[in-house]
Amino acid sequence: MTRAIAVGVDGSPESLAAADWAAGEASLRGVPLRLLHAWLWQPLDVPVVQDREAQAEAARAVLREARTRVAARHPDLFVTAEVVADTAVSALLDEAERSEMLVLGSRGHGALVGFLLGSYGQQVIAAATRPVVSVRARGKGAAEPEGGEVVVGQQGTPQDSDAVLGFAFEAAAARGAALRAVRAWSLPPVFAYSPGSLRPADEAGGLEPFERKALREALAPWRERFPDVAVTEHVEIGSAGQVLLSAASRAQVLVVGRRVRHSPVGMRIGSVAHAALHHAACPVAVVPYV
Repeated sequence: MTRAIAVGVDGSPESLAAADWAAGEASLRGVPLRLLHAWLWQPLDVPVVQDREAQAEAARAVLREARTRVAARHPDLFVTAEVVADTAVSALLDEAERSEMLVLGSRGHGALVGFLLGSYGQQVIAAATRPVVSVRARGKGAAEPEGGEVVVGQQGTPQDSDAVLGFAFEAAAARGAALRAVRAWSLPPVFAYSPGSLRPADEAGGLEPFERKALREALAPWRERFPDVAVTEHVEIGSAGQVLLSAASRAQVLVVGRRVRHSPVGMRIGSVAHAALHHAACPVAVVPYV
């Protein structure tokens, strides 16, 4: 069964921007689009007018607005829409499980704004087992960059980055775009030096050649699978988050990985994904991997 691209909408400009992007992505990939709005009736113990049917109609109106907007721009796209009686986080996580990807709107960036994804977006990204894409509403008159690359961060072993690279190559192939694969590296601290730990780098001829070799090996199977995607290998010393953000300044999409793991204080998205989500101007796809 073909998986749809799902998008959470709540009537905000950010969620409508997410619906626009998700519809375009669904058209490029030839898959259905599913619009989702979570609404759960929760009567309050305060003296206010609580018209359940009026609130339900307001929820349905949110979906109608998004669906009308999408249909005007993509008349041939197959679209379904549903109001789900559940909390936002639970509804979105359930939808992500059965979707190609989940798309969410983001509010902005920078420390003063707080979590750009709103009260639930970061929880969803941290817990989702499928890719989640964060889309920011563009300013009035702003347009998607033309000819921009798909930029992907590669780290660790080829097995670590398979899911991340696979998503990035598929995105580039769907767009007919080039792909820039970025691997950032930094010098290990003095206490980490040892003959054993540096042996692989010594065999490769140094730290930078070792990093280039690691990136090349990780890309090899995906280049064979997507021979029409032009690939640029980008290896740079520095903070992974800063290097990626610099490389993605004109990107169509930035793809980063998130290791699936639990910490004593709950699930986390990782420092690189955190930096990308808060500061990248383009849509950011966070792909979980084991």
